[in-house]
Amino acid sequence: MSGKLKWVTDIEKSVLINNFEKRGWTQVSESDDWNFYWMSVQTIRNCFSVETGFRLSDDQLVNHFPNHYELTRKDLMVKNIKRYRKELEKEGSPLAEKDENGKYLYLDFVPVTFMLPADYNLFVEEFRKNPSSTWIMKPCGKAQGKGIFLINKLSQIKKWSRDSKTSSFVSQSSKEAYVISLYIDNPLLIGGKKFDLRLYVLVTTYRPLKCYMYKLGFCRFCTVKYTPSTSELDNMFVHLTNVAIQKHGDDYNHVHGGKWTVSNLRLYLESTRGREVTDKLFDEIHWIIVQSLKAVAPVMNNDKHCFECYGYDIIIDDRLKPWLIEVNASPSLTSSTANDRILKYNLINDTLNIVVPNGEIPDCKWNKVPPKEALGSYEILYDEEAAQADGSERDLRNRPGQAFGFKGARTREAGRSAPTTWK
Repeated sequence: MSGKLKWVTDIEKSVLINNFEKRGWTQVSESDDWNFYWMSVQTIRNCFSVETGFRLSDDQLVNHFPNHYELTRKDLMVKNIKRYRKELEKEGSPLAEKDENGKYLYLDFVPVTFMLPADYNLFVEEFRKNPSSTWIMKPCGKAQGKGIFLINKLSQIKKWSRDSKTSSFVSQSSKEAYVISLYIDNPLLIGGKKFDLRLYVLVTTYRPLKCYMYKLGFCRFCTVKYTPSTSELDNMFVHLTNVAIQKHGDDYNHVHGGKWTVSNLRLYLESTRGREVTDKLFDEIHWIIVQSLKAVAPVMNNDKHCFECYGYDIIIDDRLKPWLIEVNASPSLTSSTANDRILKYNLINDTLNIVVPNGEIPDCKWNKVPPKEALGSYEILYDEEAAQADGSERDLRNRPGQAFGFKGARTREAGRSAPTTWK
Protein backbone atom coordinates (compact mmCIF):
# COMPACT_ATOMS: atom_id res chain seq x y z
CA MET A 1 0.00 0.00 0.00
CA SER A 2 3.00 2.31 0.51
CA GLY A 3 3.13 3.07 -3.23
CA LYS A 4 -0.48 4.25 -3.36
CA LEU A 5 -1.31 7.91 -3.38
CA LYS A 6 -2.91 9.09 -0.11
CA TRP A 7 -5.67 11.65 -0.36
CA VAL A 8 -7.61 13.99 1.92
CA THR A 9 -10.47 16.38 1.25
CA ASP A 10 -12.58 18.66 3.42
CA ILE A 11 -15.18 18.99 0.64
CA GLU A 12 -17.59 16.07 0.89
CA LYS A 13 -18.68 15.93 -2.74
CA SER A 14 -19.29 12.60 -4.48
CA VAL A 15 -17.79 13.83 -7.79
CA LEU A 16 -14.48 14.23 -5.92
CA ILE A 17 -14.55 11.15 -3.70
CA ASN A 18 -15.71 8.80 -6.49
CA ASN A 19 -12.78 9.96 -8.62
CA PHE A 20 -10.27 9.28 -5.85
CA GLU A 21 -11.77 5.87 -5.07
CA LYS A 22 -11.91 4.88 -8.75
CA ARG A 23 -8.14 5.32 -8.89
CA GLY A 24 -7.62 3.02 -5.90
CA TRP A 25 -6.06 5.84 -3.89
CA THR A 26 -6.01 5.56 -0.10
CA GLN A 27 -8.05 7.95 2.04
CA VAL A 28 -6.21 9.26 5.12
CA SER A 29 -6.91 12.00 7.64
CA GLU A 30 -5.47 15.50 7.62
CA SER A 31 -3.09 14.61 10.48
CA ASP A 32 -1.61 11.67 8.53
CA ASP A 33 1.00 11.83 5.78
CA TRP A 34 -0.92 12.72 2.63
CA ASN A 35 0.04 13.31 -1.01
CA PHE A 36 -3.05 15.05 -2.39
CA TYR A 37 -5.38 17.41 -0.52
CA TRP A 38 -8.43 18.89 -2.28
CA MET A 39 -9.02 21.83 0.07
CA SER A 40 -11.62 24.49 0.62
CA VAL A 41 -10.38 28.08 0.32
CA GLN A 42 -10.62 28.45 4.12
CA THR A 43 -8.26 25.48 4.64
CA ILE A 44 -5.75 26.73 2.08
CA ARG A 45 -5.58 30.00 4.01
CA ASN A 46 -4.57 28.07 7.16
CA CYS A 47 -2.22 25.81 5.21
CA PHE A 48 -0.13 28.76 4.01
CA SER A 49 -0.62 31.19 6.91
CA VAL A 50 2.41 32.40 8.89
CA GLU A 51 0.92 31.29 12.23
CA THR A 52 -0.72 27.94 11.40
CA GLY A 53 0.93 27.03 8.11
CA PHE A 54 3.29 24.15 7.49
CA ARG A 55 5.93 23.30 4.94
CA LEU A 56 4.75 21.05 2.11
CA SER A 57 7.08 18.29 1.00
CA ASP A 58 7.90 17.43 -2.62
CA ASP A 59 5.34 14.61 -2.70
CA GLN A 60 2.39 16.83 -1.69
CA LEU A 61 -0.06 18.64 -3.94
CA VAL A 62 -2.93 21.04 -3.15
CA ASN A 63 -5.68 22.51 -5.35
CA HIS A 64 -5.26 26.25 -4.70
CA PHE A 65 -2.46 28.76 -5.03
CA PRO A 66 -1.72 30.47 -1.68
CA ASN A 67 -2.99 33.91 -2.76
CA HIS A 68 -5.54 32.84 -5.38
CA TYR A 69 -7.71 35.72 -4.10
CA GLU A 70 -5.65 38.11 -6.26
CA LEU A 71 -7.80 36.72 -9.08
CA THR A 72 -10.87 35.40 -7.28
CA ARG A 73 -11.76 38.36 -5.06
CA LYS A 74 -13.81 40.76 -7.13
CA ASP A 75 -12.00 43.91 -5.96
CA LEU A 76 -8.48 42.47 -6.30
CA MET A 77 -9.17 41.04 -9.76
CA VAL A 78 -10.18 44.49 -11.03
CA LYS A 79 -7.25 46.16 -9.24
CA ASN A 80 -4.76 43.73 -10.85
CA ILE A 81 -6.26 44.13 -14.33
CA LYS A 82 -6.10 47.94 -14.00
CA ARG A 83 -2.46 47.71 -12.88
CA TYR A 84 -1.63 45.36 -15.77
CA ARG A 85 -3.10 47.82 -18.30
CA LYS A 86 -1.16 50.73 -16.80
CA GLU A 87 2.12 48.77 -16.88
CA LEU A 88 1.59 47.85 -20.54
CA GLU A 89 0.77 51.49 -21.27
CA LYS A 90 3.96 52.63 -19.55
CA GLU A 91 5.96 50.15 -21.65
CA GLY A 92 4.34 51.61 -24.77
CA SER A 93 2.91 48.18 -25.60
CA PRO A 94 0.50 48.03 -28.56
CA LEU A 95 -1.70 45.86 -26.32
CA ALA A 96 -2.59 48.99 -24.35
CA GLU A 97 -3.66 50.96 -27.44
CA LYS A 98 -6.80 53.09 -27.03
CA ASP A 99 -9.45 54.38 -29.40
CA GLU A 100 -10.42 58.03 -29.92
CA ASN A 101 -12.72 57.85 -26.86
CA GLY A 102 -9.91 56.64 -24.60
CA LYS A 103 -11.14 53.03 -24.45
CA TYR A 104 -8.72 50.15 -24.60
CA LEU A 105 -8.91 48.38 -27.94
CA TYR A 106 -7.73 45.00 -26.65
CA LEU A 107 -8.04 45.18 -22.86
CA ASP A 108 -11.56 46.56 -22.39
CA PHE A 109 -13.14 43.37 -21.02
CA VAL A 110 -14.18 44.29 -17.47
CA PRO A 111 -17.16 46.62 -16.90
CA VAL A 112 -16.27 50.01 -15.36
CA THR A 113 -15.81 49.19 -11.67
CA PHE A 114 -15.12 51.04 -8.40
CA MET A 115 -14.44 49.90 -4.84
CA LEU A 116 -16.71 51.21 -2.11
CA PRO A 117 -16.29 53.00 0.17
CA ALA A 118 -12.74 53.81 -1.05
CA ASP A 119 -13.71 55.08 -4.54
CA TYR A 120 -17.04 56.63 -3.63
CA ASN A 121 -16.20 60.12 -4.97
CA LEU A 122 -14.78 58.71 -8.22
CA PHE A 123 -17.92 56.64 -8.64
CA VAL A 124 -20.19 59.67 -8.12
CA GLU A 125 -18.23 61.55 -10.79
CA GLU A 126 -18.71 58.65 -13.25
CA PHE A 127 -22.37 58.19 -12.32
CA ARG A 128 -23.16 61.83 -13.06
CA LYS A 129 -21.77 61.50 -16.59
CA ASN A 130 -24.60 59.09 -17.36
CA PRO A 131 -27.28 59.36 -14.66
CA SER A 132 -29.69 57.00 -16.46
CA SER A 133 -27.30 54.03 -16.16
CA THR A 134 -27.80 51.03 -13.89
CA TRP A 135 -25.05 49.75 -11.58
CA ILE A 136 -24.64 46.45 -9.75
CA MET A 137 -23.34 46.23 -6.17
CA LYS A 138 -21.53 43.08 -4.99
CA PRO A 139 -19.82 42.30 -1.68
CA CYS A 140 -16.14 41.57 -2.42
CA GLY A 141 -15.84 38.30 -0.59
CA LYS A 142 -19.15 36.55 -1.15
CA ALA A 143 -20.39 34.08 -3.77
CA GLN A 144 -23.59 32.48 -5.15
CA GLY A 145 -25.30 35.83 -5.64
CA LYS A 146 -25.34 36.70 -1.92
CA GLY A 147 -25.67 40.38 -1.06
CA ILE A 148 -26.00 41.58 -4.68
CA PHE A 149 -28.36 44.38 -5.67
CA LEU A 150 -28.90 46.85 -8.53
CA ILE A 151 -29.11 50.62 -8.22
CA ASN A 152 -29.94 53.53 -10.52
CA LYS A 153 -29.98 56.42 -7.99
CA LEU A 154 -27.15 57.80 -5.85
CA SER A 155 -29.49 57.99 -2.85
CA GLN A 156 -29.61 54.16 -2.84
CA ILE A 157 -25.97 53.95 -1.79
CA LYS A 158 -25.62 57.03 0.41
CA LYS A 159 -24.39 54.89 3.31
CA TRP A 160 -21.29 53.97 1.28
CA SER A 161 -20.31 57.63 1.15
CA ARG A 162 -17.08 57.74 3.16
CA ASP A 163 -18.13 60.85 5.10
CA SER A 164 -21.58 59.47 5.86
CA LYS A 165 -22.39 59.33 9.57
CA THR A 166 -24.49 56.24 8.94
CA SER A 167 -21.68 54.38 7.18
CA SER A 168 -21.48 50.82 8.39
CA PHE A 169 -17.86 50.64 7.22
CA VAL A 170 -15.39 51.40 9.97
CA SER A 171 -12.38 51.21 7.70
CA GLN A 172 -11.36 50.65 4.12
CA SER A 173 -10.14 47.17 5.01
CA SER A 174 -13.56 46.24 6.39
CA LYS A 175 -14.69 42.76 5.40
CA GLU A 176 -17.88 44.15 3.93
CA ALA A 177 -16.23 46.21 1.21
CA TYR A 178 -18.21 46.23 -2.05
CA VAL A 179 -17.47 46.61 -5.72
CA ILE A 180 -19.88 48.59 -7.87
CA SER A 181 -19.82 47.92 -11.62
CA LEU A 182 -21.65 49.33 -14.59
CA TYR A 183 -24.44 46.83 -15.21
CA ILE A 184 -24.43 45.20 -18.67
CA ASP A 185 -28.02 46.19 -19.45
CA ASN A 186 -27.93 44.96 -23.07
CA PRO A 187 -27.17 41.25 -22.54
CA LEU A 188 -27.51 38.81 -25.40
CA LEU A 189 -30.86 37.09 -24.87
CA ILE A 190 -31.95 33.63 -25.93
CA GLY A 191 -35.67 32.97 -25.69
CA GLY A 192 -35.92 36.44 -24.13
CA LYS A 193 -33.81 35.36 -21.15
CA LYS A 194 -30.47 36.54 -19.84
CA PHE A 195 -27.67 34.00 -19.36
CA ASP A 196 -23.99 33.84 -18.53
CA LEU A 197 -21.22 31.37 -19.32
CA ARG A 198 -19.44 29.22 -16.74
CA LEU A 199 -16.11 28.09 -18.16
CA TYR A 200 -13.49 25.99 -16.40
CA VAL A 201 -9.81 26.89 -16.64
CA LEU A 202 -6.98 24.86 -15.11
CA VAL A 203 -3.70 26.61 -14.23
CA THR A 204 -0.72 24.39 -13.42
CA THR A 205 1.87 27.17 -13.19
CA TYR A 206 1.82 30.99 -13.36
CA ARG A 207 5.50 31.58 -14.12
CA PRO A 208 5.74 30.50 -16.88
CA LEU A 209 1.98 30.62 -17.37
CA LYS A 210 0.41 27.36 -18.47
CA CYS A 211 -3.35 27.00 -18.59
CA TYR A 212 -5.92 24.61 -20.01
CA MET A 213 -9.47 25.30 -21.15
CA TYR A 214 -12.23 22.77 -20.46
CA LYS A 215 -14.35 22.34 -23.59
CA LEU A 216 -17.55 21.38 -21.77
CA GLY A 217 -18.61 24.64 -20.15
CA PHE A 218 -22.26 25.66 -19.91
CA CYS A 219 -24.68 28.59 -19.98
CA ARG A 220 -26.80 29.41 -16.91
CA PHE A 221 -30.16 30.99 -17.71
CA CYS A 222 -32.47 33.18 -15.69
CA THR A 223 -35.97 31.76 -15.20
CA VAL A 224 -37.79 35.04 -15.92
CA LYS A 225 -37.62 36.96 -19.21
CA TYR A 226 -35.26 39.92 -19.18
CA THR A 227 -36.40 43.51 -19.07
CA PRO A 228 -34.21 46.60 -18.53
CA SER A 229 -37.23 48.26 -16.88
CA THR A 230 -36.29 50.02 -13.64
CA SER A 231 -39.44 48.59 -12.01
CA GLU A 232 -37.79 45.13 -12.14
CA LEU A 233 -34.40 46.12 -10.68
CA ASP A 234 -35.18 44.21 -7.48
CA ASN A 235 -36.22 41.01 -9.28
CA MET A 236 -33.14 38.80 -9.07
CA PHE A 237 -34.83 36.06 -11.15
CA VAL A 238 -34.53 38.52 -14.08
CA HIS A 239 -30.95 39.68 -13.46
CA LEU A 240 -28.83 37.06 -11.65
CA THR A 241 -28.01 33.74 -13.32
CA ASN A 242 -26.65 32.00 -10.17
CA VAL A 243 -28.29 28.58 -9.74
CA ALA A 244 -28.30 29.21 -5.97
CA ILE A 245 -30.84 31.99 -6.69
CA GLN A 246 -32.70 30.65 -9.74
CA LYS A 247 -33.53 27.27 -8.16
CA HIS A 248 -35.94 29.09 -5.80
CA GLY A 249 -37.92 30.55 -8.73
CA ASP A 250 -41.38 29.24 -9.64
CA ASP A 251 -40.27 28.57 -13.21
CA TYR A 252 -37.05 26.69 -12.38
CA ASN A 253 -36.77 23.47 -14.41
CA HIS A 254 -35.23 20.62 -12.37
CA VAL A 255 -34.60 18.48 -15.46
CA HIS A 256 -32.21 20.79 -17.33
CA GLY A 257 -31.55 23.13 -14.40
CA GLY A 258 -31.69 26.20 -16.65
CA LYS A 259 -28.43 25.11 -18.30
CA TRP A 260 -27.28 24.76 -21.87
CA THR A 261 -23.94 23.38 -23.09
CA VAL A 262 -21.39 25.68 -24.69
CA SER A 263 -21.56 23.56 -27.86
CA ASN A 264 -25.32 24.23 -28.07
CA LEU A 265 -24.64 27.95 -27.67
CA ARG A 266 -22.07 27.76 -30.48
CA LEU A 267 -24.53 26.03 -32.79
CA TYR A 268 -27.25 28.54 -31.95
CA LEU A 269 -24.93 31.50 -32.64
CA GLU A 270 -23.54 29.97 -35.83
CA SER A 271 -27.05 29.50 -37.16
CA THR A 272 -28.33 32.96 -36.11
CA ARG A 273 -25.21 35.16 -36.41
CA GLY A 274 -22.84 33.17 -38.63
CA ARG A 275 -19.73 31.05 -38.18
CA GLU A 276 -17.19 33.86 -38.49
CA VAL A 277 -18.58 36.13 -35.76
CA THR A 278 -19.10 33.09 -33.50
CA ASP A 279 -15.46 32.06 -33.91
CA LYS A 280 -14.40 35.64 -33.20
CA LEU A 281 -16.52 35.70 -30.02
CA PHE A 282 -14.92 32.53 -28.65
CA ASP A 283 -11.43 33.73 -29.60
CA GLU A 284 -12.16 36.93 -27.65
CA ILE A 285 -13.33 34.90 -24.63
CA HIS A 286 -10.08 32.93 -24.69
CA TRP A 287 -8.12 36.16 -25.04
CA ILE A 288 -9.88 37.62 -21.97
CA ILE A 289 -9.04 34.53 -19.89
CA VAL A 290 -5.35 34.56 -20.84
CA GLN A 291 -5.02 38.32 -20.25
CA SER A 292 -6.70 38.08 -16.82
CA LEU A 293 -4.23 35.33 -15.83
CA LYS A 294 -1.30 37.37 -17.15
CA ALA A 295 -2.55 40.32 -15.09
CA VAL A 296 -2.26 38.37 -11.82
CA ALA A 297 0.78 36.21 -12.70
CA PRO A 298 3.38 38.71 -11.33
CA VAL A 299 1.68 38.88 -7.91
CA MET A 300 0.65 35.22 -7.64
CA ASN A 301 2.67 33.04 -5.27
CA ASN A 302 3.63 30.42 -7.85
CA ASP A 303 4.07 27.57 -5.38
CA LYS A 304 5.21 24.34 -7.06
CA HIS A 305 2.83 22.29 -4.86
CA CYS A 306 -0.23 24.05 -6.30
CA PHE A 307 -2.64 23.95 -9.20
CA GLU A 308 -6.07 25.53 -9.52
CA CYS A 309 -9.27 24.93 -11.45
CA TYR A 310 -11.13 28.24 -11.80
CA GLY A 311 -14.75 28.88 -12.70
CA TYR A 312 -14.85 31.86 -15.09
CA ASP A 313 -18.12 33.78 -15.41
CA ILE A 314 -18.56 35.60 -18.73
CA ILE A 315 -21.51 37.64 -20.00
CA ILE A 316 -22.03 38.29 -23.70
CA ASP A 317 -23.79 41.51 -24.71
CA ASP A 318 -26.13 41.94 -27.70
CA ARG A 319 -23.20 43.15 -29.83
CA LEU A 320 -21.51 39.79 -29.14
CA LYS A 321 -18.87 41.41 -26.94
CA PRO A 322 -17.84 39.19 -24.00
CA TRP A 323 -17.31 40.67 -20.52
CA LEU A 324 -15.44 39.10 -17.62
CA ILE A 325 -17.70 39.26 -14.57
CA GLU A 326 -15.74 37.27 -12.00
CA VAL A 327 -13.53 34.24 -11.38
CA ASN A 328 -14.35 31.59 -8.77
CA ALA A 329 -11.65 29.72 -6.81
CA SER A 330 -14.06 26.97 -5.78
CA PRO A 331 -16.55 26.52 -8.61
CA SER A 332 -19.54 24.54 -7.37
CA LEU A 333 -19.20 20.76 -7.42
CA THR A 334 -22.83 20.31 -6.43
CA SER A 335 -24.87 18.67 -9.18
CA SER A 336 -28.24 20.22 -9.99
CA THR A 337 -29.08 17.70 -12.76
CA ALA A 338 -27.90 14.28 -14.03
CA ASN A 339 -25.96 15.95 -16.88
CA ASP A 340 -24.42 18.35 -14.40
CA ARG A 341 -23.14 15.45 -12.33
CA ILE A 342 -21.57 13.75 -15.35
CA LEU A 343 -19.91 17.01 -16.45
CA LYS A 344 -18.45 17.71 -12.99
CA TYR A 345 -17.30 14.12 -12.48
CA ASN A 346 -15.49 14.25 -15.84
CA LEU A 347 -14.07 17.71 -15.04
CA ILE A 348 -12.44 16.35 -11.87
CA ASN A 349 -11.31 13.18 -13.67
CA ASP A 350 -9.61 15.16 -16.45
CA THR A 351 -8.09 17.62 -13.94
CA LEU A 352 -6.56 14.78 -11.94
CA ASN A 353 -5.16 13.17 -15.09
CA ILE A 354 -3.23 16.38 -15.83
CA VAL A 355 -2.01 17.30 -12.33
CA VAL A 356 -1.33 13.73 -11.13
CA PRO A 357 -0.17 11.95 -14.32
CA ASN A 358 -0.88 8.19 -14.19
CA GLY A 359 -2.11 8.58 -10.60
CA GLU A 360 1.48 8.42 -9.37
CA ILE A 361 2.66 9.97 -6.11
CA PRO A 362 3.47 13.63 -6.94
CA ASP A 363 7.04 14.81 -7.28
CA CYS A 364 7.19 18.61 -7.44
CA LYS A 365 10.79 18.61 -8.64
CA TRP A 366 9.83 16.74 -11.78
CA ASN A 367 7.97 18.91 -14.27
CA LYS A 368 5.72 16.32 -15.89
CA VAL A 369 4.00 17.24 -19.12
CA PRO A 370 0.86 15.14 -19.61
CA PRO A 371 0.60 13.40 -23.01
CA LYS A 372 -2.12 14.78 -25.31
CA GLU A 373 -4.33 11.71 -24.79
CA ALA A 374 -4.38 12.43 -21.03
CA LEU A 375 -6.00 15.85 -21.52
CA GLY A 376 -9.54 14.46 -21.91
CA SER A 377 -11.84 17.41 -22.57
CA TYR A 378 -9.12 19.95 -21.76
CA GLU A 379 -7.15 21.79 -24.44
CA ILE A 380 -4.01 23.83 -23.85
CA LEU A 381 -5.24 27.42 -23.90
CA TYR A 382 -1.85 29.08 -23.39
CA ASP A 383 1.68 27.83 -22.82
CA GLU A 384 3.99 30.77 -22.20
CA GLU A 385 7.17 28.71 -22.53
CA ALA A 386 6.15 27.32 -25.92
CA ALA A 387 4.87 30.76 -27.07
CA GLN A 388 8.22 32.38 -26.25
CA ALA A 389 10.13 29.57 -27.94
CA ASP A 390 8.24 29.85 -31.25
CA GLY A 391 8.02 33.65 -31.24
CA SER A 392 4.20 33.81 -31.07
CA GLU A 393 4.37 35.65 -27.72
CA ARG A 394 6.41 38.43 -29.36
CA ASP A 395 4.02 38.56 -32.32
CA LEU A 396 1.06 38.81 -29.97
CA ARG A 397 2.54 41.77 -28.11
CA ASN A 398 3.58 43.56 -31.31
CA ARG A 399 0.50 42.85 -33.43
CA PRO A 400 -2.45 42.63 -31.01
CA GLY A 401 -4.89 43.24 -33.87
CA GLN A 402 -4.34 39.58 -34.70
CA ALA A 403 -4.79 38.60 -31.07
CA PHE A 404 -8.39 37.52 -31.37
CA GLY A 405 -7.32 34.91 -33.86
CA PHE A 406 -4.53 33.67 -31.61
CA LYS A 407 -3.89 29.96 -31.24
CA GLY A 408 -6.05 29.47 -28.18
CA ALA A 409 -8.27 26.49 -27.63
CA ARG A 410 -11.41 26.50 -29.73
CA THR A 411 -14.30 25.47 -27.55
CA ARG A 412 -15.82 22.93 -29.87
CA GLU A 413 -16.98 19.47 -28.94
CA ALA A 414 -16.71 16.54 -31.27
CA GLY A 415 -19.92 15.16 -32.65
CA ARG A 416 -22.02 18.24 -31.94
CA SER A 417 -25.76 17.80 -32.02
CA ALA A 418 -28.43 20.39 -32.71
CA PRO A 419 -29.39 22.50 -29.68
CA THR A 420 -32.55 21.61 -27.82
CA THR A 421 -35.26 24.25 -27.93
CA TRP A 422 -35.06 26.65 -25.00
CA LYS A 423 -38.35 27.09 -23.21
